[in-house]
Amino acid sequence: MENRIQELRKAKQLTQEELANICNVSRQTIISLENGRYNPSIFLAYKIAKIFELSIEQVFIFEEE
Repeated sequence: MENRIQELRKAKQLTQEELANICNVSRQTIISLENGRYNPSIFLAYKIAKIFELSIEQVFIFEEE
């Protein structure tokens, strides 16, 4: 699953650490999400989307294989 987290985070001028703190996760989790190595729970996906005032579908791009 691809995502726009890094692009959106930079547009809001947030560091990985700041986004991690807002989401109550580790910075490593944000790094893994941005690099596509980790798929978030629905709760984390919702929280991230809400931070950017977008829908989950606008942040996370799901492609069927």
